[in-house]
Amino acid sequence: MTAQPTTPDTAPDPRARVSFWLEDAGDDLSPRPPLDGSIDVNVAILGAGFTGLWTALELLKREPSLRVAVVEREIAGFGASGRNGAWCSGELNIGMDLLAERHGTEAAKAVRRAMHDTVDEVARAAADEGIDAGFRKGGTLLVARGPAEMPALRATAEEYERFGFGDHCRVLDRDELNRRLRVDGAAGALHLPDCAALHPGRLVRGLARAVERRGGTIFEQTPVTSFSAATRTTPVAGTRTAPGAATRTTPVAATRTAPVAGPAGGGRAVLRTPTGDVRAETVVLAGEAYLAELPQLHRQLLPIYSLIVLTEPLTDEQWAAIGWSGHECVSSFRLTIDYLSRTPDGRVLFGGRGAPYHFGSRIDPRFDRDETTHAMLRRMLVRWFPALRGIRFTHAWGGPLGMPRDWMPSFSFDPGAGIASARGYTGHGVATSNLAGRTLADLITGRRTALTELPFVNHRSRDWEPEPLRWMGARFVQLSLMRLDRLAERRGRAPTGRSLAERLARH
Repeated sequence: MTAQPTTPDTAPDPRARVSFWLEDAGDDLSPRPPLDGSIDVNVAILGAGFTGLWTALELLKREPSLRVAVVEREIAGFGASGRNGAWCSGELNIGMDLLAERHGTEAAKAVRRAMHDTVDEVARAAADEGIDAGFRKGGTLLVARGPAEMPALRATAEEYERFGFGDHCRVLDRDELNRRLRVDGAAGALHLPDCAALHPGRLVRGLARAVERRGGTIFEQTPVTSFSAATRTTPVAGTRTAPGAATRTTPVAATRTAPVAGPAGGGRAVLRTPTGDVRAETVVLAGEAYLAELPQLHRQLLPIYSLIVLTEPLTDEQWAAIGWSGHECVSSFRLTIDYLSRTPDGRVLFGGRGAPYHFGSRIDPRFDRDETTHAMLRRMLVRWFPALRGIRFTHAWGGPLGMPRDWMPSFSFDPGAGIASARGYTGHGVATSNLAGRTLADLITGRRTALTELPFVNHRSRDWEPEPLRWMGARFVQLSLMRLDRLAERRGRAPTGRSLAERLARH
């Protein structure tokens, strides 16, 4: 096993060193012009990642006359959208049982159906915009690597059956799994069909071009330092506040098409930058983990670093040794997350969550690489696939994801304040961001749809604890779950689920 540096120094653009996906996007990564002076638009969006770009695209498809500006601190795709594990998954980190406890069985089912549909919607929308994102719908293989993980496999299968999604979950015994993928020590697996592997770099860069083709403007190298709500005291015309819900909006007409325009100047929501203000009828906060850097949202999200290593392209002989011809996304049932995918050019990606939480929810480019964690991931990949011993690793990178206190994503819109937001994907943002973009576009343009009735809408997670309690709790859970995984693997027995760390991390 030969460890190589992170993205090679010979990358054509320094920005390509962020991840393999940006290096391989086949796109000019030179920044677009920054904002130069204050402007007035209909909709101002913070963040040119998946959430911001899907929202901009969906708004412009519904209302082509809208003036939409996207403001990005770096370049489109610089954050999680250009660094992730390439899963376009119909799953969320919050399970159906917990959703049903909080919002009822029918709401939990509606979420699962919407997420399943979203996987195909991403493929359809990308094709409509002429984006070749390397979409391969092979599903997910959740692998039980040994007897300790079999109880979790059975519990997951039972949950699918209990909620009426048994046709979306197939149990594979060891022999059936080996015909698909040969993982050392595997006892069985679940196959979930609603997932695709894709090239996130090509998708996010393509979405940026699509937004511009439809008339949107993207300002790069423009950090947002703060935001403020509108000063108006009544909601946007055409919407009303639903009784008993101060921030949930109920459109007067399901087919409202009037653009979200208003008078320039006073009374508008604002994104503030060092080079000018962007004033808008609606501001959309779409920065995911980076929203924790804004004072108003500092404790809404916990920035947790997820790190990735990538091999060189495998030979035909190496692929024959491990299988994987179905291009499935792969994970195990460990408490500390791992995730694998196969790239379009035949590499193996292995990611995980071993990097430590940083005091004060700090986000820093230095944290994108953690050699201890990256070395652990390289060792884990070879333990999964002994046939790949000696494989060369060419890339390593990482970045923060946004974790809400209750594991629940939020898609919100307050028409009185002129503030919308989508956040809290906890590492499942490739598909969820598309669902968020469509939902926010419906909310902002005043349409009442099945999406605007999902329990994510106008949900607000409670804040994370202040420091030092936040750091103490996060590190306790991280270290405890790693210890429980090691014990389970060594003893061959599943964790009980009764430990404090497991109860705190229940999702």
